[in-house]
Amino acid sequence: MRIVGTARLGRRTKDLVKRLGRNDIAIVDHADMDRVSAEALLETGVEAVVNAAPSISGAYPNLGPLVLVRGGVRLIDDVGHEVFERLSDGDQIEIVGGDVLKDGVVVASGTPLSVDDVERAMEAAKEGLDQQLEQFARNTLEHMLRERRLLTEGVSVPVVATPIAGRDVLVVVRGYDYKDDLRALLPYIREVRPVLIGVDGGADALLEVGLKPDLIVGDMDSVSDRALGCGAELIVHAYPDGRCPGRERLEALGLRGLEWAMPGTSEDLALLLAYESGAELIVAVGTHTNLIEMLDKGRKGAASTFLVRLKVGPKLVDAKGVSRLYKASVGAGEMIALTVAAIAVMAAAVLVSPAARTLVRLVILRVRAALGI
Repeated sequence: MRIVGTARLGRRTKDLVKRLGRNDIAIVDHADMDRVSAEALLETGVEAVVNAAPSISGAYPNLGPLVLVRGGVRLIDDVGHEVFERLSDGDQIEIVGGDVLKDGVVVASGTPLSVDDVERAMEAAKEGLDQQLEQFARNTLEHMLRERRLLTEGVSVPVVATPIAGRDVLVVVRGYDYKDDLRALLPYIREVRPVLIGVDGGADALLEVGLKPDLIVGDMDSVSDRALGCGAELIVHAYPDGRCPGRERLEALGLRGLEWAMPGTSEDLALLLAYESGAELIVAVGTHTNLIEMLDKGRKGAASTFLVRLKVGPKLVDAKGVSRLYKASVGAGEMIALTVAAIAVMAAAVLVSPAARTLVRLVILRVRAALGI
């Protein structure tokens, strides 16, 4: 199979996807490609992806390569890092088999991966998952000892202009199924009008469904200029050692943000900001909660995430996967039965907790949206 297109080079996939089109061939350097990055590549419409690194090294069963090949993308794997020296952005290239050619000359060669190839590699990678889990748990425990003040002490948070106390807060992170889950929650958002916090690229997801984030929290590395300039308050994730990756970008755009020096991830900071500012309820979309997702993010431990969730747990509702509950079409009879069941559940949940009542409210809103009422 021969594919011709324009080479677009980028060592960071999440940056490269912003400038890819259907006639391009993506040249990436992404070992153990994660699912979110693969879905972003798929959305660009590219026919081929050339990876300088192994798309699945065997460290763990990452889903990215499977997403690409099942989506019809030609994936040429492990061509070597020299491809970035032999090609320039904008070169016209062609792919024949596992070879990458420029002006008829082979500049790189790799392995074309099929669905069967990837599935076999994923099955083999599962054998090493026990070792990954052991190392992950060890790193988590070691870091928890250093970061335990997140749970045992009060956390000082930036003072923001957006009123948060007593309100629901929706935190959107660029994670698994985040776009579908956000769309599924639109009836809830329209009725409750929660504070909207986008974590880096999560801010763009809000804009895509016609919502403006109230706050943007993060390193500012995967959020668009459009989102940064939308008028949201900006909280820049800095680190205790003085590093602040997002400062330079904001300065270049003529924008100012509040710098917040804390260990952990940007999504941890967003949850803490909502909790410590007095949020009534925190609804999280796309947050990372399991081992595969953490490894996909390149994290070797989850100390801060574990501690933050222990802290905010009483107010936290995780909306991950909510969109999957509503994919199947149902008839009128089933919809009536579902409505009756939802009312019964709501009546019981009223006696439980504010979080449970809000979760039931989300279900009822989805039923009403499906019925068009």
